[in-house]
Amino acid sequence: MMVLRKIAVPVIAMIVFLAGWEALVWVNGWPNYKMASPSDLWPAFWKYRWLFLEYGWQTLWRTVAGLMLAVVFGVALGMVMGFSRTMRDALYPLLVGFNAIPKATVVPIIALMFVGHHDMNTILIAFMISFFPIAVSVSIGLSTLEPEYRDILRSLGASKLTIFRKIALPKTLPEFFGALKVSVTLAFIGTNLMEIVEPHGKGLGHLFDSGKISADYPLMFAVLIALAFLGIVLFYIVVALERIFAGWAEREHS
Repeated sequence: MMVLRKIAVPVIAMIVFLAGWEALVWVNGWPNYKMASPSDLWPAFWKYRWLFLEYGWQTLWRTVAGLMLAVVFGVALGMVMGFSRTMRDALYPLLVGFNAIPKATVVPIIALMFVGHHDMNTILIAFMISFFPIAVSVSIGLSTLEPEYRDILRSLGASKLTIFRKIALPKTLPEFFGALKVSVTLAFIGTNLMEIVEPHGKGLGHLFDSGKISADYPLMFAVLIALAFLGIVLFYIVVALERIFAGWAEREHS
């Protein structure tokens, strides 16, 4: 029953959202060249189905690649800041300043610096926009580790690696997965920023830009729905991993 509820509630919410969207367009009498309705999307999906498959895959794998780089770099940086107060004080202002820079302004710079390297540019932007929450969450999780646990394990002869593996890592996992859920959506934003800005690229962002140029609103909104779908799929993959590796945290709070 619980599994059925968790599936039914999001599905019903999506149906209500799409029905409200359809009703809004119908009540206002908007033509599809001004505002597309959900009923306009399926013809656009079908007409460009092969492009959606090809470009959707391009967007997905580059987003996942950027996200994986963000996980590796973010966890390593978070460990450095979490275990060293000096490094935390030194790096936090730099990270906050870097994250405060709108990534939409960074995208043209990266595109000009590495002209012709579309895959690398896209992965790089996805990485740059998504590693910050991971690094901060890991840093906070490790820096708030109770010192009594460290002292007890050190008195028993445990190494720093053992302390990290036995105590620090399990404690940090809930914060890590919470940040990873945020980073998933940020990585998609970075990927599509580059796909839209860089000419002669591929991906759903490029398809969206093509729809914008030709004023094809159904295609543009179909791309947005495809991006939302990919984001939801990747989000729930992270949720499944969280239940496998950090499900104990959810059970403790239930």
